[in-house]
Amino acid sequence: MNLIFCVLWCGLWFGALADKGSFLKLVGVGRPNSVATARSLIIEDKWFKQKVDHFNPSDTRTWKQRYHMNLQHYKHGGPIFLSIGGEEEITHNWMTSGAWIEYAKKLNAMCFQLEHRYYGRSHPTDNLKTKNLKYLTVEQVLADLETFISTISNDNEETLRNAKWIVFGGSYSGSLAAWLRMKYPHLVYAAVSSSSPLMAKIDYKDFYMAIQNTISNYNPKCASNIIEATSTISDLLETSYGAKYVDKKFKTCSDMNIKNKKDKTVFFNNLALPVALIIQYNNDNKKKNKLALSLVKLCDMMLDKSLGNPLERYVAVHKQLRSVNNQICTSINYQDAISALKETSWNAENVKSGSRQWLYLICTQIGNFVTSNNRNDLFGNSIPLDYYTGMCRDVFGKSFNANSLNAAVRKTNMIHHDLKKKTSRIIYLHGTIDAWSTLGLIQPMTKHSVSIVIEGGSHCSDLYPSRSSDSPQLKKARKTVEFYLKKWLS
Repeated sequence: MNLIFCVLWCGLWFGALADKGSFLKLVGVGRPNSVATARSLIIEDKWFKQKVDHFNPSDTRTWKQRYHMNLQHYKHGGPIFLSIGGEEEITHNWMTSGAWIEYAKKLNAMCFQLEHRYYGRSHPTDNLKTKNLKYLTVEQVLADLETFISTISNDNEETLRNAKWIVFGGSYSGSLAAWLRMKYPHLVYAAVSSSSPLMAKIDYKDFYMAIQNTISNYNPKCASNIIEATSTISDLLETSYGAKYVDKKFKTCSDMNIKNKKDKTVFFNNLALPVALIIQYNNDNKKKNKLALSLVKLCDMMLDKSLGNPLERYVAVHKQLRSVNNQICTSINYQDAISALKETSWNAENVKSGSRQWLYLICTQIGNFVTSNNRNDLFGNSIPLDYYTGMCRDVFGKSFNANSLNAAVRKTNMIHHDLKKKTSRIIYLHGTIDAWSTLGLIQPMTKHSVSIVIEGGSHCSDLYPSRSSDSPQLKKARKTVEFYLKKWLS
């Protein structure tokens, strides 16, 4: 049986396992719901030579990084748009659809998309052994982007010498967009940074509280029913008889051992993260399964007395979620997860999905582990911080512990803190129901950057293709982005 991990960040956290073999992402933007006319344009894979290590002059090794290009809307003198690949492979869909393409049409922009090192088909090393992952850092990624921009501009000097580069990203790649503008202002003219968690934390307990608040604000009884269901499950898992009942109701892939704390945490993550995903991407224009749940549909089920008591309703919710995610059963085995994440071949399922790579990044630089430690909260007290720090250690080695992570997160925040104070022409966008927004920059530190808060907006919702049913607030946000891009380019 294969495994699926859940990552939250647009790619950010993970911990839930299913039966397919890759992360179910809570962080990462997925694919846009593109129209047929957009899908008809042929986009080719292109390749760019990069250094394995930008910061070691004696290391001359190189590798090929994948990128895409769209010249359909470009007119001489127009800007260059660069969409930054995040913690997943790049797809052709984003080269013909999405808000940035709509801006490109109006601003006559040339469009590029660059894949993140270690994801998709961009392989800097022969495998993903821990010793090779040392080249997977934010600093190396920013250097990749800087090299790409410089080379494209210099190789096409007559055409692009004076072109202004504007970078786009959402979630983690939104952070990269802001950091790139901060670090290389002579190359990057402006940045659009959607739902970007610029701050790194170890224990991001606010995430599930934000999910709970969103559900409570919509319908307090809906939230209280989920809390009641979670509490009932916790009580049932205190006895072997109760565990068998839970196994049957939630169709676990193996029998629950009530003495195995880590397996129980995997199970609770498997319940929490898919629900969080519903809120995180609520009503966005991502390509979705027709059975996918929204906040409204979730609460309709949790309030439907015909489904039984709150626990039975929660069982029904997860039955539908398994169907949406093509999961045969609910995985609960921690050791199986660790074994899958320790695989280092590019052909391994948890490598192709980006799960091992993302785990390494958050264990070494980003953190933001999503925890739940209060029994009276939406997802109870069964998702502690030590579960995640233990996972870092179990997958990558004893040196990857809580102390090393604390030091890494402090360094990450120090590197980027001073830069935030002196950077202009960055547009930050956040939605009010995006649980990552508290890690973002709501109030820019300079008067020449812009912050847009979208009432009712979800994670990265502004990035997707526009549609007539979009809220007035979302439509206004995109208009504001367009206004500032036109203003700055003029």
